Amino acid sequence: MEEHTFLEVHVEFHGEQVKLQNECEEVLMIPFCGIAKGTLINGIVEPCGVDTQVVNAAGVRHMSARYMITGKDANGEEAHLYIENNGWSERNLQMPFQTVPTFYTDSKAIREAIAGRQIIGVGEKREDGLWICFQAIS
Repeated sequence: MEEHTFLEVHVEFHGEQVKLQNECEEVLMIPFCGIAKGTLINGIVEPCGVDTQVVNAAGVRHMSARYMITGKDANGEEAHLYIENNGWSERNLQMPFQTVPTFYTDSKAIREAIAGRQIIGVGEKREDGLWICFQAIS
């Protein structure tokens, strides 16, 4: 199975996190922005992104990051790409982690590039912080 990374998102955390916690459950909302680069789109992650992490009583962590990228697509046209990125792990998040993204866009070039492709996200820590790499699996 060959993987091809076509978009990388550098996550920059900003603002205050909001946390709810009781004896056996936890909800954490983490605001973020960032930059995006790749063959799909180059631009910024708008500062309204949020990663909501819910740990249930069984210790399973569900992560759901939702954000909008504004930039230029492969044809140099103005474009927006909305991403909802979901992942699951044990209570303590391990690196790297894998996610399942859903994309919405106003760009014909982006729609054509991702049409019919199976796509995964891989979160990894680098020297300069957290990156999410989106890969098409052939």
